[in-house]
Amino acid sequence: MRPAVVLFSGGLDSSTCLAIARAEGFAPHALCVQYGQRHQHELKAAERVAQVLGVPLKAISLDLRAIGGSALTGELEVPKDAPIGQGIPVTYVPARNTVLLALALGYAETLDAQDLYLGVNAIDYSGYPDCRPAFVEAFEKLANLATAAAVEGRARYRVHAPLLKLSKAQIIRRGLELGVPHGLTHSCYDPDAEGRACGRCDSCRLRAQGFRDAGVPDPTQYSPR
Repeated sequence: MRPAVVLFSGGLDSSTCLAIARAEGFAPHALCVQYGQRHQHELKAAERVAQVLGVPLKAISLDLRAIGGSALTGELEVPKDAPIGQGIPVTYVPARNTVLLALALGYAETLDAQDLYLGVNAIDYSGYPDCRPAFVEAFEKLANLATAAAVEGRARYRVHAPLLKLSKAQIIRRGLELGVPHGLTHSCYDPDAEGRACGRCDSCRLRAQGFRDAGVPDPTQYSPR
């Protein structure tokens, strides 16, 4: 089986993406990045899901808090009950997917892997510019210009975004087909101290609506607050 690197946060989308990579015949290597996000709960979720799916997990760290500019890496308040899809919200982390995909590309080059998987979605999402098809296409071009393996003709990199045009309900149904443990995933931007979801941030609301639309019980543990 050919290796592939999957950017992995332990969330609903990246967990489904990880399962899809395996179903498509790859030997996935999950890459989880601690970039200075507000909490550690998604990293713990990544460990749980990777273990259940039987996929090796590499965790690395960098500090995007030093740049700031986001409610996920700074002291800005996470918006609750705000309109979704009207402008770019303060939960956007400047250049996050560009930085994380670059790390995945470097990891792939050391593994002799030519395939990168990214769980971005341009249908049910908060309006982030680095979740669009144009971004995925542009990064794939970059990957084949910026690496020794590609320049020397040893690799032709492909960036797979299998969730790009799926609704959240379709992602949930696909995850069920592939055995994704939805109850172990974490999506909330602002969980409580025990890791329970707030139920009011963009990510929580999109997730909850997805389960309703899919007609599937929502296994998420919500905070009583």
